[in-house]
Amino acid sequence: MKKIVIGQAGGPTAVINTSLVGFVESSIKNNLLYGVLNGYEGLVKDNLIELKDETLDLVKKHKYIPGACLGSGRYQLTDEKIEIAVNNLKKNDINALVFIGGNGTMAALQKIKNVADRIGYELQVIGIPKTVDNDLGMTDHAPGFASAAKFVAFSARDISKDLESMKNFEQVRIIETMGRNAGWLAAASGLLKESEEEGPHIIYLPERKFHTDEFLVDIKNLVKEYGTATIVVSEGIKLDNDNNIQKAVVNGRVVLGGVSKRLEDIVKENLGFSARGENLGMNQRSFSLATSSQDRIEAYDVGKKASALIDNNETNVMVTILNSDIKGYDYHLESCLLDKVTSLGEKALPNEFINNPQKYYEWLRPLIGGDLSPYPSVPGGKTNYAKQCCIFK
Repeated sequence: MKKIVIGQAGGPTAVINTSLVGFVESSIKNNLLYGVLNGYEGLVKDNLIELKDETLDLVKKHKYIPGACLGSGRYQLTDEKIEIAVNNLKKNDINALVFIGGNGTMAALQKIKNVADRIGYELQVIGIPKTVDNDLGMTDHAPGFASAAKFVAFSARDISKDLESMKNFEQVRIIETMGRNAGWLAAASGLLKESEEEGPHIIYLPERKFHTDEFLVDIKNLVKEYGTATIVVSEGIKLDNDNNIQKAVVNGRVVLGGVSKRLEDIVKENLGFSARGENLGMNQRSFSLATSSQDRIEAYDVGKKASALIDNNETNVMVTILNSDIKGYDYHLESCLLDKVTSLGEKALPNEFINNPQKYYEWLRPLIGGDLSPYPSVPGGKTNYAKQCCIFK
């Protein structure tokens, strides 16, 4: 029987609790489980709770609830704080540490393991992948992304339809998605586009350089052709001064946000069109009605896989999802060393997808699953033209 601590870190997703429950339900029979409250901050402050009785039942009830039921958040782990965290774990005779998170979480786990090794403390360390940005390396995708992508795809299509009906009053909508340095989520906005007239018309990605002059020409041409322009931008795109638009700095971390509003102002000032910036906000990672059923299945399974890795005495690894690459869709779970994840850094949307949106959407569609039926085509519209006219820039 092992004493295991599990925590959640970074921005939550619609299915991060599903992964937690998958791990807990698979591990509780033969181990003592403890939850760490508020992510890595809880390790530093020695804020652990045993998962049993009412507490265990409460965690299980969060299986399909968004947010992180143990508390997550972002916390700067200095070398000194990592030493404190490791000493707290050792003092409590913890045998294994499991964290659900993204790039920063995996990097922190690696550092904790290194300190534990240095002081001769035998600590098993396992990472469970999570991100809405899909920028985590060594895994085909991560739980949380598909649900966020589904929300973005449906939102972009429906905002475009709303704009079509208002073209005598308003001409331009600029939709902002999450994605600091990777365009996976922004690119997902075009998944449901089925005709040339439908939006989004152009999707701007952080992987490509943004030029304001070209952007204005694009808007002018779209409004001339269709009467409206629905544009999607990742929060991480850099404008001509090569800087992101920052919303705030919280605990030393830059929070991006506001590029859609900045572009709204640029359109108004230079073209005179009625324009509106729309930030899809936290609904991208928390809107339960848009949760992908496939995302839920895989989120639960990666939790179960982490429990199996504990039983097999594997350590310093992260669970990975691999696409079996057969006709249709199938996946299997493996593991990879944490240092391989951290050495890769943030995973950008690859050129093969940027240059061929149809290939990207063929990859994405089974992850979202469910009813993705198109809306009726516009009278006289060029239907089935979507994958040629959905442009990534």
